[in-house]
Amino acid sequence: MITAITDQDFEQETDDGLVITDFWATWCGPCKMQAPVMDKLAEQYDDVKFTKMDVDANPKVPEKFGIRAIPTMILKKNGQVVETLVGYQSEDQLKKAIEKHS
Repeated sequence: MITAITDQDFEQETDDGLVITDFWATWCGPCKMQAPVMDKLAEQYDDVKFTKMDVDANPKVPEKFGIRAIPTMILKKNGQVVETLVGYQSEDQLKKAIEKHS
C-alpha cells in the first residue's frame, strides 16, 4: 500500500524505518509510468513504507529537499535521507536502492 502524504505530515510519516517517498504531479508523464512500479514494489516489501507526495499540492517539502525534477524518490532510513533518485526508475533500479539500505 502507498500512503499519500502532505507537507504537514511528511516528517511524522517518514521518520521510522526505511521509507521511500515518490514526489510526483498529475501532469507528469514519467510520474504516471513510475506509479505502477511503486505499486508493485509496495506489495513485495512488507518492511518498507511507501509514500507519495503531490508536489503541486505540497510545495514546502520538495523545496526543502531541493527537488527540481519529478519523479524524484527519496529514501529515508530512521529519519535520515540515505538516497535520492531523480527521474523514472525501473523496478530493478528501485530494488537495488531499497536492498542497499535494508
